Amino acid sequence: MKGYIHSTESFGTVDGPGIRFVVFFQGCPMRCLYCHNPDTWDLHTEKNGAGTEMTVDEILDMYEGVKEFCSGGLTCTGGEPLMQMDFLTELFEAAKARGIHTCLDTSGITFNPSDSANRAKFDRLIKCTDLVMLDIKHIDDDEHKKLTGQSNKNILAFAKYLSENGKEIWVRHVTVPGITYNDEYLHRLGEFLSGIRTLKALDVLKYHDMGKVKYENLGMEYPLGDTPPLTNEQAKHARDVIMQGIRDGLAARQK
Repeated sequence: MKGYIHSTESFGTVDGPGIRFVVFFQGCPMRCLYCHNPDTWDLHTEKNGAGTEMTVDEILDMYEGVKEFCSGGLTCTGGEPLMQMDFLTELFEAAKARGIHTCLDTSGITFNPSDSANRAKFDRLIKCTDLVMLDIKHIDDDEHKKLTGQSNKNILAFAKYLSENGKEIWVRHVTVPGITYNDEYLHRLGEFLSGIRTLKALDVLKYHDMGKVKYENLGMEYPLGDTPPLTNEQAKHARDVIMQGIRDGLAARQK
C-alpha cells in the first residue's frame, strides 16, 4: 500500500513529546479560514503537483536514518491523516512493531460513531496510537461550519470516544480574533473538556498570518484578509478562560 505524502520533517519540536519525525499527509476535507497549508487540501498529487507516493517501509526507513535525533518518535499530521486511514493504520502498526512511539495530529473529522465499519477502523487505529493531538477548531457547531465548512459534531464525539477508550489526548485550539477569541466560546470549550478524562495537555495556539505568502504564491485569495495576529496577552487570557471553563465544568459534574 502507498500513501500520498506532502513532506516530512526530521526535527519536529511542536508535534508531540520530545523531538519527532513528522510525516505530513496529503488530503483534507476541511477548509479552515486560517489554514496555512492549502497545498495539502487535495489528496492526489496530480491535482496540485505537491507531495509524493510513499510506502510504509520507505517512511520508516527515513525514520531509521534520523532516529538518533528523533527520540520522541513518529507524528503523522497533514492535511488530515485520517483521509488515508488504511495507510495510516498500516504505518502505525509497523512503527509500533519497531517500538516507535506514535502520535496522531488530527481534527478527527472522519470519525462517525453511527457507522459500525468506521468505528471498527478507528478501534484498530487507536490500538497502535500512543497519543492523539486533537485540533478542536471551534466549540460552536454553527461557527465551526463557517470556519471550516464542516460540522464539529463528529469531532467532539471523537474526543469522547478517545476518552472512553483511555487514549491520551492533547487538545490544540487556534485562537483567532473575531472568530474563536471570544470568552463565551472559550469557556464553553473548557466546559466540554472537563468531561474528557484522558486530557493531558492544552495548547492555545495564537493565530498568525504567515500563510499569506503561500496563498499569494498559489494565486489564491487569503480568506482572513487583514485579521491581526493574536497577541501573547490575548493568548494567555484565552487559556485562562478555557481553564476556568474546565474548573467550572468539573465542579458542576461533582454536584
